[in-house]
Amino acid sequence: MAKRLLDLLLAGCGLIVLSPVLLAIALAIRLDSPGPVFFRQVRVGRHGREFRIHKFRTMTHAPQDRGPQLTVGQDARITRVGALLRRTKLDELAQLIDVLEGTMSLVGPRPEVPRYVALYPAGLREKVLSVRPGITDFASIEYRDESTLLARSTDPERTYREVVLPAKLALQARYVDEAGVLTDLRLILRTLRAILER
Repeated sequence: MAKRLLDLLLAGCGLIVLSPVLLAIALAIRLDSPGPVFFRQVRVGRHGREFRIHKFRTMTHAPQDRGPQLTVGQDARITRVGALLRRTKLDELAQLIDVLEGTMSLVGPRPEVPRYVALYPAGLREKVLSVRPGITDFASIEYRDESTLLARSTDPERTYREVVLPAKLALQARYVDEAGVLTDLRLILRTLRAILER
């Protein structure tokens, strides 16, 4: 209950306080390239329920859920505005909408697409999906430059499946073990600090 109240309070205040920034982002996206402001993609949420996540669009517009689902290095699909949004993580601010809707939390395991959730070991799958997915967590902070890491691999898909995904799952399981309001506040502050340092 306390966690959900914290989510509602901070997400609601965030949307109000940041509304000028959100409107500026939306305008920049529309002026930079044709297509919608938001990118919607199917992700797997709490107890395995699928939902469509909100993100500010950072790539050229294409039919939903088509093309590679990994972003590697300087992906040619990324727009000029999109590159800035990704570098500063501002594209994730749209997920405050998902927090208000109740499909996500401010802090929790990052929601994955179904094809990668299918690779989760059974025990970890049940554990990680026992809580609402979040905008940030231990894994999000540790792997904030994931696309750069994958760009160094000769086989990014294999590296993600065999190296990155297991490491992220271990960190997400750690979050579930330590979940609580104080942990959430600590991770929110660490996330803000990491963004500001960039």
